Amino acid sequence: MSAPTAAASADLPLPASLQEIADDFAAMPEGERLQLLLEFSDELPALPPRLAEHPELLEPVPECQSPIFVLTELDDGAAEGTASAEAPVRLFFSAPAEAPTTRGFAGILAEGLDGHTAAEILSVPADFPLRLSLTKAVSPLRLNGMSGMLARIQRQVREHLAARP
Repeated sequence: MSAPTAAASADLPLPASLQEIADDFAAMPEGERLQLLLEFSDELPALPPRLAEHPELLEPVPECQSPIFVLTELDDGAAEGTASAEAPVRLFFSAPAEAPTTRGFAGILAEGLDGHTAAEILSVPADFPLRLSLTKAVSPLRLNGMSGMLARIQRQVREHLAARP
């Protein structure tokens, strides 16, 4: 089975929180979209101390032009009998302050997906970065970096699900 094309995946729905973010970008005048991205950069949560003290636990995203690292965790406190795909996922990012575009993309993914179920995260189409209406504001290489972040998040979630009984 081949991966969906960008045209085919454009029809796939987004989780409501990501759709709201995409709608916010689309509603902004083109010249102000980069400012909104920078606001997401400022809002990227800091790593908790247990991860800040062990950065080797996070996976690098080499598609990004700036150094960024990501880690996902399935919530082990999910209710007994909850299907693994319904377990909430926590997202953690490490990105330097001097990389605001990269931090902004991480901030979008953190705000739009942290706490969502594994199934919701796996349902996000690969073309999501293109739905942010930023193709004229940032380079294709930067959008590719966000795609790399999403791909790693989804792969880590699949690995967590495969490891659960």
